[in-house]
Amino acid sequence: MKQKAERLLVLGFVGTLFLNALFFFILPHQRFSDLENRYLQGAPHLAWDNLLSKKYAEEAESFVTDHFPFRDKWVWIKSAAEQYRLQKENNGIYKGKDGYLFETFLEPDYTKIQQYTESVNQFASNHPEVNMTFMLAPTSIGLYPERLPWLAPSYSQKKVNRFIEDHMRNELTFIDGFDFLDSHASDPIYYRTDHHWTTYGAYLAYVAYAEQKGWHSLSQKDFLIQTVSHSFLGSYHTRSQFNGLLPDTIQVYSPRDPIPTEMYIVDTNQTMTSMYDPSFLAKKDQYSYFLGGVHALMKLTTELGSQQIEQDKLLVIKDSYAHSVIPFLTRHVPEIHVIDIRYYNGSIAEYLSKNEIKDVLFLFNTSTLVGDASLLKLND
Repeated sequence: MKQKAERLLVLGFVGTLFLNALFFFILPHQRFSDLENRYLQGAPHLAWDNLLSKKYAEEAESFVTDHFPFRDKWVWIKSAAEQYRLQKENNGIYKGKDGYLFETFLEPDYTKIQQYTESVNQFASNHPEVNMTFMLAPTSIGLYPERLPWLAPSYSQKKVNRFIEDHMRNELTFIDGFDFLDSHASDPIYYRTDHHWTTYGAYLAYVAYAEQKGWHSLSQKDFLIQTVSHSFLGSYHTRSQFNGLLPDTIQVYSPRDPIPTEMYIVDTNQTMTSMYDPSFLAKKDQYSYFLGGVHALMKLTTELGSQQIEQDKLLVIKDSYAHSVIPFLTRHVPEIHVIDIRYYNGSIAEYLSKNEIKDVLFLFNTSTLVGDASLLKLND
């Protein structure tokens, strides 16, 4: 009887492995995961260099993990089980006070941060004729560490921002997000379930940049503020799959005297007549309502009158925190070029020269900056 049970157990195990392998090969492989809000690993490229550097093995492992059959359902089951155990952390996301979710932020590698900062400094030194501003925004865990669960580890983003500011040379103007967000900490400047700031947080960033540039910023009374979604469950919810959360709302600030803006997306060779894409409000990634999501290179052109133009051109080198800020900037600059350095692989120096751009805004959040080496591409 015991042998029969063991035999059935072995057969069941082997059968499960066989079915998983079969499903892995016959089920279509997704390029993008709506649940995790990210692009999945593509098929590994077999080449001698990749084999010798172990890159092929790493890509193969990620490919199998990302396309494991019914992965989304397994992620949900794991999250549900951990919540049943009253666990406050899942997949690097903490469930904090006041309905906020937070991404773990531990002490970063300061050697790498100094390399990234030096790359920006070198880029500024190579282009002394260009006015450059670097804005660094904390994420919600940086502004609200007191809302974390008891004993949850957290490293000070304020300390990281100060380190970066101390290592920025005089060729750049540094704007620390803490300086213009701290006094508004009691206001809804971050989404509870997403890693981005709200449109109000983006508005505060716009006002801070306008003040640094000497522009006359628009007041909130100059906008019609509308709620376009009451059902936003963002990236932190996607990763953690915590249930019972109150969805966020998404607002849009529409100028009371609208001016047309044309948005050309170089990646897809598309020209859009709006900076907002309502189709994303029916999807998981609702934040992509702003600018239609992530693109390597875009150009926004606005028909400003001569009295409204603060400067002719601006290049924004950014992560996705800039997406809800850029629409405000179009009220002052008729031609805005936008590069997401994480995906753009051309020469930024050549792009500056070719388009005769004399003003650059770097806009990043602290968490993205310390965890991504893309700034090293500035001087390639």
